[in-house]
Amino acid sequence: MSAYADTGVEADAEVDVEAEVEVEVDTDTGADRGTGGGAGSGTPIPVLSYSPVVLSVPGRPVDLRVRVSAPATGTGLPVILLSHGHGGSNHLSSLHGYAPLADFWAARGFMVLQPTHLSSRMLSDVLAGAPGGPFFWRSRAEDMSHILDRLDVIEAAVPQLAGRVDHGKVAVAGHSLGGFTAGLLLGARVTDPDSGEVVDLAEPRIKAGVLLAAPGRGGDALNGPMAKGIPFFKVVDFSTMSTPALVVAGDKDDSRHFTDMGPDWHADPYTLAPGPKTLLTLFDAEHGLGGIAGYDVAETTDENPARVAAVGRLTAAYLRTRFHPGDDAWREAQDALTGGAEPWGRVESK
Repeated sequence: MSAYADTGVEADAEVDVEAEVEVEVDTDTGADRGTGGGAGSGTPIPVLSYSPVVLSVPGRPVDLRVRVSAPATGTGLPVILLSHGHGGSNHLSSLHGYAPLADFWAARGFMVLQPTHLSSRMLSDVLAGAPGGPFFWRSRAEDMSHILDRLDVIEAAVPQLAGRVDHGKVAVAGHSLGGFTAGLLLGARVTDPDSGEVVDLAEPRIKAGVLLAAPGRGGDALNGPMAKGIPFFKVVDFSTMSTPALVVAGDKDDSRHFTDMGPDWHADPYTLAPGPKTLLTLFDAEHGLGGIAGYDVAETTDENPARVAAVGRLTAAYLRTRFHPGDDAWREAQDALTGGAEPWGRVESK
């Protein structure tokens, strides 16, 4: 069930709102069971989705547009910053993508913030030839810091949200190139291939992360036919990525266009980073992890709504327990989804 409304809210000095409000009632997919109330809960709550909140950022060539999704009720909402990938579709790599995850997380007690990064194909004509393009790897991470700088402005701009957000509980999540962005915010460093500068974009306000099918090590391992086009992948250092994180990798995600390491390459943010880290390896999952980037999208090669629901439940439960030590959500989700006769994957931690 959904409803749309033109808000007609006027812009102020910091935020321009030309927003669409969507109200969704999430239904149980069968992969989500009883993790308790609040953030990460197994009981879905109706979701409010509001976009775009438009932030003017000095020096950024276009305004920063953000989608906000949150449960219709509840307080003390933790924040998930969701960084999109760089797939072939025009709109998935923007605030319009990743609805299966954003809806799931918001329905279970999180506020989800989705920016459109400068690398989005929606902006490719506008930003053709712009410095830093086409991937804008540094700007992508900086977008998330700008959002955190304006978190109170965003909260005030969205109807029914003011006073309901816990600004001290912030996580970052990202898929594919978005996983690389999340890694930088969690402490991974990159040597700028143009300047030789070691770039540290770690964001101390972010307390946990989820890396979904993120790229792995560089150096000689980055030997595929498309590797030369992404030189910043070659010079990433995970040894400084110290913020707690869940790394999610598919055991059929073989990115031959970048490396001959096979699916293990996507486990590198776990293998090469210091603890505390957890690795969730999903059985039979390819790069789309069942279709997290969108509902029924052409670029998903392993369409499986139940797998997407399992990813949603496990990631939400991980973050719930990370933000609330002693909560049983993560243990219960592991027991339900990685045990039994037909497990979705396996989990290891350090």
